[in-house]
Amino acid sequence: MPARHLNLHGIVPSALAEGVARLQARLNIPDGFPAEVLAAADEAARAPRLPALDRTDLELVTIDPPGSRDLDQAVQIGRDGSGYLVSYAIADIAAFVRPGDPIDVEAHRRGQTFYAPHRRFPLHPPVLSEGAASLLPGEVRPALLWQIRLDADGATVEKEVRRALVRSRAQLSYDEVQMELDTDRADDSLDLLREVGLLREERETARGGVSLTIPEQEIEVRSPGRWRLKFRRPVRIEDWNAQISLLTGMSAARIMLDHNVGILRTLPHAEETALSKLRRTAAALEIPWPTGQPYPEFIRTLDMHRPEDAAMGYAATMLFRGADYDAFAGTHPLLDVHAALATEYAHVTAPLRRLVDRYTEETCVALCAGRPVPEWVLAAYERLPEEMNASNSRAATFEHSIIDMTEALTLSGRVGQEFVGTVIELRGKSPERARVMINKPAVEADVVGTPQLGERLRVRLDRVDIAQGRTEFSLVERVLGPGRGGPHE
Repeated sequence: MPARHLNLHGIVPSALAEGVARLQARLNIPDGFPAEVLAAADEAARAPRLPALDRTDLELVTIDPPGSRDLDQAVQIGRDGSGYLVSYAIADIAAFVRPGDPIDVEAHRRGQTFYAPHRRFPLHPPVLSEGAASLLPGEVRPALLWQIRLDADGATVEKEVRRALVRSRAQLSYDEVQMELDTDRADDSLDLLREVGLLREERETARGGVSLTIPEQEIEVRSPGRWRLKFRRPVRIEDWNAQISLLTGMSAARIMLDHNVGILRTLPHAEETALSKLRRTAAALEIPWPTGQPYPEFIRTLDMHRPEDAAMGYAATMLFRGADYDAFAGTHPLLDVHAALATEYAHVTAPLRRLVDRYTEETCVALCAGRPVPEWVLAAYERLPEEMNASNSRAATFEHSIIDMTEALTLSGRVGQEFVGTVIELRGKSPERARVMINKPAVEADVVGTPQLGERLRVRLDRVDIAQGRTEFSLVERVLGPGRGGPHE
């Protein structure tokens, strides 16, 4: 799409507008929807297919970043004898979209919602994804209602999903819920969310799963046209909320595996050579990794506030490569595990924003009702893994490239200045380069040279190209070698 069609003025910093427009065109990220898709969405919003079961009695709430409109999930957790009952409502986009209709065809073209700091490029028209299908507070909505019974230790006892009408009571933000929990003002359901979240984390640890919580580099829009970068560490409620989503994805995967039909999200186990390389990295960073200590236990000893530990966390991400989707019907899949979670897993909790979730939800709701999986769902299995992998690749390139451009914008006007950063990755390119994390400003940069992981460097900014998202740094001097005892910012 030509750049002149993009409405970027006054939102994207003017120095970035050209680069963002070129990037969007190169990745074929659509700006808006065709007229026939919008017309079909308007009609669907007026006449959704509603279920007979009414569960608007549930005290559900959504927990999302502030300002979110595409609300996929709402949760309520209650006591169930000595255990718990998790009620998790997922937006039912299939109540509005028919197989092969213009909305469906366009969704397959996109694969998922693409995010930029100034706007989102949604999977479905906003009249659905931010309106009629979204679990907005106070609105009665069709949903896929998961109800999962857990025992006192947080283990799954029973699970099912049915179509139902639901109504969210409130739209909460992560920081808002964390504040209520920290000040003992949260209601019973939120208190139990923390309780169940902690139990599920314990179970994750026991089965050998691991979640990497390294600082996230993100763009903050301070005002229209003013962007800045920061490193953000999630608050704990995000971890506990994520455990409910993971619980639901694991439950869905188990249902599909028990019936030999479905689509899993998979990740192969790391090869021994990769683990050996990771051990060498720990030794280079002077981080103790006792012989015989399993990788998940070692990762949990890291303090991501320490530069050298953060470097170790970045190095560990190499074990999370190779994620895929595996569709199967009538036979057991070749790979049935997500190695990072150390269990089976499926994507089911974000159908407004991710295409595959509509199909896994339809599979599970049919199986739980004792019905055959619909033919239109089975027909899509063959192409869905390829569609999702291609869409994931586009989304990652889009987001990373915008961060690169914002880094260049942040550093523009500072050519010749020096900065101090920590080596978080060795690139191994020709010429050899190292990736350096600079805290002030919050950027990551490549530097030519062969320093050690975790080493502190003083680097000089030599060149900036905002539209291309490129910065060039050179090594000035080594400030501090690796080691857990030295000072850090």
